[in-house]
Amino acid sequence: MRMGVNKMKYEENEYAVELRHASKIYKLKKKNVKGSDRFYALKDIDLKIKKGDVVGILGTNGSGKSTLSLILSGISDVDEGKVIVRGEQALVSINTGLNVQLTGLENINLKGALLGFNKKKIQRITENVIEFAEIGDFLFQPVKKYSSGMKSRLGFSISLALDPDIFIIDEALSVGDKGFAKKCLSRMMQLRDEKNKTILFISHSLPQVREFCKTGVWIEGGKLVEFGPIEEVCDHYSEYVEELNALSGKEKKKRLEEKFNERLIRDAEKKSVWRFLK
Repeated sequence: MRMGVNKMKYEENEYAVELRHASKIYKLKKKNVKGSDRFYALKDIDLKIKKGDVVGILGTNGSGKSTLSLILSGISDVDEGKVIVRGEQALVSINTGLNVQLTGLENINLKGALLGFNKKKIQRITENVIEFAEIGDFLFQPVKKYSSGMKSRLGFSISLALDPDIFIIDEALSVGDKGFAKKCLSRMMQLRDEKNKTILFISHSLPQVREFCKTGVWIEGGKLVEFGPIEEVCDHYSEYVEELNALSGKEKKKRLEEKFNERLIRDAEKKSVWRFLK
């Protein structure tokens, strides 16, 4: 049985987000071979994030960061364990939440309508998006014609205007111009300091993470490696990346393959997982 995100009111508990032994399993198709393997995108994640905390989520490519963001935003379910999210959340990601066939303006109206907002509130949100996004007449063009930077501008601006309790930012500031990224960080700092928003910030930019976040989460190979003060987690993660990059190409490939094999679900484990999921 798959388990979705259990949503509660933001004020009900000191924790905005709780993951209790949460795991996510994906199928892995094999090249030129029938059938597929299964592997843990995330395995046994146990984590509590307090309301008002700003958490930097670190990890190398394929570690499970984006999977975590999809789960916390309610787009994907966990296969094992439990996830509790208290409050309204919004995922800000380059390719998530926008219908590329619609114009920017139509995306704003659609989002507002899906959330049950009246015309007056949607108009107010639209005005805020126009002011912050600074995309001019592209607001009236289909999103499929946008650059990745412009998609990020629109998605980020819509999420800000919706004013959720929990922001989940997945590499949304890694594209586009630095001026807009700085503007976004400044606004997020304002939300952090003045409105007690909970912010989960996924980024490969250690300087941004160090400057912006209070707490660090390091995920590697689908597992939680460290959770603690941001400077300590960043230092340990940076040391790991430097050590990994110092390996020869052959050694690095071997190390990564070993880590990936640890995530594969073997036959005995598959039977146990399937009994649980039925």
